[in-house]
Amino acid sequence: MSTETGSTPLENESGMSAASVLTQAFLRNFPRDAARELETMAVEDAAGILISAPTFVRQRVYSLITAPIAAQLLKQTNDTIASELLRSMDAGPCAALLSRFEDAERDHYLALLGKEDAHQLRELMDYPSNTAGYMMDTRVLSVNQEMTASDVMGQLKQYPAIMRRRIYTLDDSMRLVGQVELEKLVCAEPGQTLAEISSSVVHFVAALDPTSDVADKLQKNVIDTLPVVDIHHRLLGVIRGASAIETLKEDIASDLQTMVGASRDERALSSSFFAVRKRQSWLQINLLTGFLAASVVGFFESTIAQFTALAVLMPVAAGQSGNTGAQALAVTMRGLTLREITTRDWLRVTLKEAGAGFINGIAIALTCGVGVYFWSQSIGLAMVIAMAMVISMTIAGTAGALVPICLKKLGQDPAQSSSIILTTVTDIAGFMSFLGIATALSRLLV
Repeated sequence: MSTETGSTPLENESGMSAASVLTQAFLRNFPRDAARELETMAVEDAAGILISAPTFVRQRVYSLITAPIAAQLLKQTNDTIASELLRSMDAGPCAALLSRFEDAERDHYLALLGKEDAHQLRELMDYPSNTAGYMMDTRVLSVNQEMTASDVMGQLKQYPAIMRRRIYTLDDSMRLVGQVELEKLVCAEPGQTLAEISSSVVHFVAALDPTSDVADKLQKNVIDTLPVVDIHHRLLGVIRGASAIETLKEDIASDLQTMVGASRDERALSSSFFAVRKRQSWLQINLLTGFLAASVVGFFESTIAQFTALAVLMPVAAGQSGNTGAQALAVTMRGLTLREITTRDWLRVTLKEAGAGFINGIAIALTCGVGVYFWSQSIGLAMVIAMAMVISMTIAGTAGALVPICLKKLGQDPAQSSSIILTTVTDIAGFMSFLGIATALSRLLV
């Protein structure tokens, strides 16, 4: 019997059916389970359910769907929703997802994201030619390990034969955990999960591992495919077959032939003139920055002349800030090189390194202050060096994070020029903080 408003008992006030309400509640409250259910459905049906969900629910569920299905779902959405889903993803998974598309489709999706985001994602997808990531094939079938054999069998027809030969299993965090041969999947009981029939993945390489490591593993082990993973052990692709070994042999031989003086980059046996040509410009820049740091010291010449103990402690202040900056630089450079971070993460990385510099500065300040007091018997000098340590080490940590990120953002090579710029910043920070505080508190140094 209908109600006075004309709606059926299975409709709520907004006109949604009870089934729709329950579906939306399931997506919202159990996103991980919902992702697994969507993976078992026809792509068109799964896309319809996902599109109908509220924005924040849709984004959360989509981030939990394995890459092969996520790529197909993306094709079923309009540009607005596709852009929204891609923007909601972290840079690494987003780049891995887009690498599954053909060039034209990939360019289309990148264009939806804007010039800056597209540039960063292209960098993440563009692996150096001498790395495993450059050689890998992203056409790989990966599913959650809790999927049943019957569910996976129902999906296989959606993928080309090259992807069906071996299925890789992932945990809930999208990390690679196992593999299942097609023959074993066909013989499995329909209700068995892939976790029950999978075998562990013993051999794999990281995306930025050198090609020599790839060649070594393919030659030493009886395997026809080698999975490629990122820094978080998420599956990116596979390197296939004996043809890869032949390619690797050719590349390695070519590298050996051009190693001594035949490359644009300096080698151990390059000529002295070649080395001078590569290094001279940076030595000149370093000289200029050295004069800049020296000018800071000259600005406080009268203070140093009045309190000669400051001259003894100046290298201590500059040295500690230099070490702090170098540590921050090394960690940030590693993150950029291994693609743990992008330039979009600049604020989080900078705050982390500034905080580490500040806390380490306090600890060093206590130790240094006590040591200087016993050496000089001056409470004022101990206070000056302690305060300078905290300030200079905080600045150095901040600079160590920002310098390589800024250079990367400007399209420069952080590895080539970061250390020179950082040395200048840390020297100036150390001298300026120490001598500036000494000048301000000169009454306490008497």
